[in-house]
Amino acid sequence: MKEFKRTTVTSALPYANGPVHIGHLAGVYVPADIYVRYLRLKGEEVLFVGGSDEHGVPITIKAKKEGVTPQDIVDRYHNIIKKSFEDFGISFDIYSRTTSKTHRELASEIFKTINKKDGFVVQSSEQYFDETANQFLADRYITGKCPHCGNENAYGDQCESCGTSLNPTDLINPKSAISGSVPVMRETKHWYLPLDQHEAWLRKWILEDHKEWKSNVYGQCKSWLDMGLQPRAVSRDLDWGIPVPVEGAEGKVLYVWFDAPIGYISNTRELLPDSWEKWWKDKDTRLLHFIGKDNIVFHCIVFPAMLKAEGSYILPDNVPANEFLNLEGDKISTSRNWAVWLHEYLEDFPGKQDVLRYVLTANAPETKDNDFTWKDFQARNNSELVAILGNYVNRVLILTHKYFNGYIPRRKTLSPYHEDLLFDVYASKFEMEQFLSNFKFRDALKKVIDIARIGNKYLQDQAPWKIFDTDKSQVAMDLNLCLEIAAILAVVMEPFLPFTSKKLASMLNFDVRNKWYSFGIRQNVECTDIRLSRNNVEYDHLVNYNQTLLVQGDSINTPELLFEKIEDATIEAQVQKLLDTKKANEAAAWKANPVKENVSFEDFQKMDIRVGTVLDCQKIPKADKLLQFRIADGLEERTILSGIAAYYPNPEELIGTQVCFIANFEPRKLRGIFSEGMILSAEDADGKLVLIQPKAKVTNGVEVK
Repeated sequence: MKEFKRTTVTSALPYANGPVHIGHLAGVYVPADIYVRYLRLKGEEVLFVGGSDEHGVPITIKAKKEGVTPQDIVDRYHNIIKKSFEDFGISFDIYSRTTSKTHRELASEIFKTINKKDGFVVQSSEQYFDETANQFLADRYITGKCPHCGNENAYGDQCESCGTSLNPTDLINPKSAISGSVPVMRETKHWYLPLDQHEAWLRKWILEDHKEWKSNVYGQCKSWLDMGLQPRAVSRDLDWGIPVPVEGAEGKVLYVWFDAPIGYISNTRELLPDSWEKWWKDKDTRLLHFIGKDNIVFHCIVFPAMLKAEGSYILPDNVPANEFLNLEGDKISTSRNWAVWLHEYLEDFPGKQDVLRYVLTANAPETKDNDFTWKDFQARNNSELVAILGNYVNRVLILTHKYFNGYIPRRKTLSPYHEDLLFDVYASKFEMEQFLSNFKFRDALKKVIDIARIGNKYLQDQAPWKIFDTDKSQVAMDLNLCLEIAAILAVVMEPFLPFTSKKLASMLNFDVRNKWYSFGIRQNVECTDIRLSRNNVEYDHLVNYNQTLLVQGDSINTPELLFEKIEDATIEAQVQKLLDTKKANEAAAWKANPVKENVSFEDFQKMDIRVGTVLDCQKIPKADKLLQFRIADGLEERTILSGIAAYYPNPEELIGTQVCFIANFEPRKLRGIFSEGMILSAEDADGKLVLIQPKAKVTNGVEVK
């Protein structure tokens, strides 16, 4: 494996037509941040690049709906996204945007360089055109019925219901998302990147040279290559984006998939105008893309083909893509508002960034889709962060203040038992390194909790509170070791829980920076060596036990709780928010039943609909659905049974109100009671039956006309 001098890390550019949610975090930004923080802890040279993707059709659609400009839309969401990332602790070296002057210039430069090398193919083809709006329609501007699942609102590039990739011509009954009219086919000219001409080297580069890539990434790339690559258009007929910088391309912009990944490079150039090239053109630089599975093809095939065609850039060494995170058993959907939005989480859970980072990492969709639930969020916080990690640290620091006035006690010479204890901790940290280096962040996080468990067990077994009066030196030894384990925790948790790491380090009065190699198993040791050495109890050569993070005799600060228990009421409020969203979605999607067959006016006239006052209303015993009404109908009194008991749990509240009823229904016997008519109700979108009642009080017995 090649040794690199530095690492460029990119994370997929979030689309600036909405905020970021937990699916984005779990799939891309948290794992990228963990890896970058890990490299920094080791003292490696690393650059972490992010930014907002601000071109493309969805932004123009949103702008049209709101009656604002596309720039208004991207300005709004770029600021929301950027602040959310900052508040959440995503440690970008730069977070910029694709509407910047630097980006426009670089994207144009790269296009022109490729074009001068005849790296594009210009082709004319027929595409959908909206005659009402007088413009060609990009894929997202065309909606219709999905041929696979029947979703009536599929887009021309993808069905968001079943996830299938589509072409506009695949849609059944297509229509324009701009005007609603049926589009026609018209000829237009576009520039294409001939991926078929790149297939041979891509096949070798991926399938032979990068067999170490994650199976989901490697498999998707192989599938695309096996199907045979086709040219892809790099231009669109659109008025929002970077103009195609060649003659004859008036009214056309760079397609967003071509434009967006260049944002990684332009943002670097914006940050480091004099030295950006070493991060993108030096063969000693390692390039990593953190993305979700929906972007694998673009980052493993399309973007590398672009860079290769340009000729001066390095290619990615790895693309550790994750699968998708679901929410409460359902696919996260921005259009349905079925999501936990980061900016809202930060408002609802102030100071609990690390709780969400922990849960998203513990449930990370690394090899398959995974699910986030609020109950699991609560359980992991209370049973793991509070009960294991937080409890251990709190006990150790409180005991140190109680028995040694907040000073780190001195340790005796380590016994084999104590060396075994520390070795278990060091081995966990070593295994964590192996997992982090291979992008297995879930497994790496488990090692943090394992170290806390080791410390907890030692503290409980030694029980220093029982022997302080008889063996103060042993208590000093025990708490010294426990404090050292707490300091180790502060270091190893920093990539995962940076806010907690900073808080713990402050309490212990030390700095975690540059401490990764200040303890533990020496470098350049194989996992097998460790296991063999442990089995033979011959591992002294692997560890320097006298190398410690904390200095004996130094003081520590007053302990604070690292984590707080999350109560049921807090979780119930979040669950209710989702239930309200689901109810709103169902209401929005509700469609009235088709109108029944026409009836003659004469038949309608036979229906005698009147208004009456409810004199009495009560449930019928042993009949869950039925209410018994006694109605004053203007002539006499009548009894009417109605199956609406479930919607009116307190029927006595209806006494004195007026209702509409059909007066000339033939009486029917129900539950031994004659029902003399039918109470009129309307069925709401959620299935609830609501009585039809006059708005103002009228005379009993009047007819409804």
